[in-house]
Amino acid sequence: MPATAPDLRIGAAYIRVSTDDQVEYSPASQLVEIRKYARAHDILVPDEYIFVDEGISGRSTDKRPSFNRMIGTAKTKPKPFDVILLWKFSRFARSREDSILYKSMLRRDLGIEVVSISEPVGDDKMSIIIEAMIEAMDEYYSINLAEEVRRGMTQRAKQGRPNTYAPIGYRMQDGAYIPDPDTAPIVRKIYEDFVSGRGLLQISHDLTALGIRTRFGNPLDNRGIKYILRNPVYIGKVRWTPTGRTHRVWDNPETMVVDGGHEPLVSKELYEQAQLLLDERERRHAKHSREDGQPFTLKGLVHCSCCGATLTRQKGRATGKGGPSLQCHNYARGRCPESHSIQINKLTDAVLTQIGEDFKRLDFGILSADGKRLQSDNRAALLARQLAREEQKLERIREAYEAGIDTLEEYRARKDGIQARIAALKESAPPPVKTISPAEFAAAHREDLKKLLDDDTDPAEKNHILRGFVRAIIFHRQTSAFVIQYYI
Repeated sequence: MPATAPDLRIGAAYIRVSTDDQVEYSPASQLVEIRKYARAHDILVPDEYIFVDEGISGRSTDKRPSFNRMIGTAKTKPKPFDVILLWKFSRFARSREDSILYKSMLRRDLGIEVVSISEPVGDDKMSIIIEAMIEAMDEYYSINLAEEVRRGMTQRAKQGRPNTYAPIGYRMQDGAYIPDPDTAPIVRKIYEDFVSGRGLLQISHDLTALGIRTRFGNPLDNRGIKYILRNPVYIGKVRWTPTGRTHRVWDNPETMVVDGGHEPLVSKELYEQAQLLLDERERRHAKHSREDGQPFTLKGLVHCSCCGATLTRQKGRATGKGGPSLQCHNYARGRCPESHSIQINKLTDAVLTQIGEDFKRLDFGILSADGKRLQSDNRAALLARQLAREEQKLERIREAYEAGIDTLEEYRARKDGIQARIAALKESAPPPVKTISPAEFAAAHREDLKKLLDDDTDPAEKNHILRGFVRAIIFHRQTSAFVIQYYI
């Protein structure tokens, strides 16, 4: 940074523009005015102290990364700048709570002033009142604008016009929903399949198998299917909640449902049938909604061989006389194509029996705590290959320099970069891996096995014991086989 005169202050510029601001308040325009003010008042604003948030609301500082970075910079020592220049106080904050908090901290604790270049308030005690009035008006404007926007959207909904993007089955044209020829049949199929008896999960798997995705590229899980079935937009309605969205808009008393101007995709009769079925299923399964906290020996240890998700207890369900069962968590949500249902008791007995046999035969692999096999850790070999490649790069840039392709400065810069990577690779070399034989491993856990096979041992304690030496149990439903991953 160049030397400055004793009376020249260092300043920072904070610039914020929302998506609906006019061109004259663009970041470039604000910066021009701030630099003009800075030159007139002997303030130097270095480029590194220009902080810009574009297209972001000023109602809160939570999602203003440049603002937060500026505050963090201001807290460093020695003090990086003496003043923060703004186009208007509203650029700093439209919440008086935020404004008071940050301005007080900056002025009282850090000795940094906050100045609005277009709203001079002076230096006397009256400036406090004037500045507070300006900020109060800014906050009033922000709240009033939000209310006006909400009021306008509510009026739009009352007229049957949509306020949100088009849901699956429709596309937006001239501010209205029109059927999408590609996805409208999907919506009809969902309703027809559900009313015909297929469950949400089955429909989800059907669509996933067909490659159907949401507008954001995600599979349609069972919750997404339910949302479609509950959405009256598909019978020509518009739904809007003036107070804000909720997780269950279909039974929110504040939600408006009015006739829209778009073409329905399903008949009212089909829609009503779907609602009755959904209501009945919710009543039937309500008593099983939170069957949680029951410990069992394999809890959290069994994983799906297809997607890797944990197998969880199926709430409120049993499989024959074998009692409750496990199912892949992702499959239950419509995100895994393969069912892994298995009785808990059956799998528990098989796993404990297998551990006993493994400890007798002493023919199993062991993992380290981070999941690497102790007998076949190839980290060192991989590191050696990486180092060899960097050494080859050194040789190539040397040849390029000798051939006159690179200048000396270019050669030195590239050489320094490669050597830095080599040093970093060498520092990342793993420590010698601890080795243990299956016999030593089995001997160390003989007492654990006895407790696991003892019927008097509490399931929660058995689970704790297993977690001490079993990293995961990979279950393969198609073959009813499983693999136990032991670790130290």
